[in-house]
Amino acid sequence: MLHHDRCEILKTCQALFAPGQVAELRALDAVTREWRRPHTVSGFFDDWEKLATAATGIRARGVYVTLNPVNPALLARANNRLRDMQAGDPATADSDIIGRRWLPVDCDPVRPSGISATDAEHDLALARAREIRAYLQARGWPEPILADSGNGAHLLYRMELPADDGGLVEGALAALAFRFTDALVTVDQKNFNPARIWKLYGTLAAKGDPTPERPHRLSRLVEGA
Repeated sequence: MLHHDRCEILKTCQALFAPGQVAELRALDAVTREWRRPHTVSGFFDDWEKLATAATGIRARGVYVTLNPVNPALLARANNRLRDMQAGDPATADSDIIGRRWLPVDCDPVRPSGISATDAEHDLALARAREIRAYLQARGWPEPILADSGNGAHLLYRMELPADDGGLVEGALAALAFRFTDALVTVDQKNFNPARIWKLYGTLAAKGDPTPERPHRLSRLVEGA
């Protein structure tokens, strides 16, 4: 049985977050010893060792982090620890983001919702991400982080923009989706809001039940980190 990879989680934190940055860790459809019914758990971290320890103890459909820096005051909601979220408990909102650090590109293979990708679908998404990377490099874009989300592929481009970027990220994702989305792989246009959560690499992508054709996989950094 696959388990989260603590070393990969720490490597991810060091690649994605600046020193002193605050990030929210959020897990969806989590099951804990105290609460067996699937629910959301969340915590705010500026200590990556504690984040990695917390993440490795989560059993969930997916484990995510906020990519962009969070208002440090939010540490007081759950300071370097996880909490079981109740109805009405606040998560990170767009207004809580103090700047944009990453432009996130998500290549996801087309398949029914709620299930993992086949190996062939997974490979198609990684190939599409490399195609997008080559296209943007030819137009002067910098080298991104290439990551495996477990079912698809991610590209992360480093940037410095205000949280209110005037629609630049939204426009860039729409343009990439227009050019590179087809019947096999989609480029997600919805990842433009500043508080968007993103796969924490080193954690398990566990949509649906694992089958020989559609296994659960560990997400991981691939290149550029």
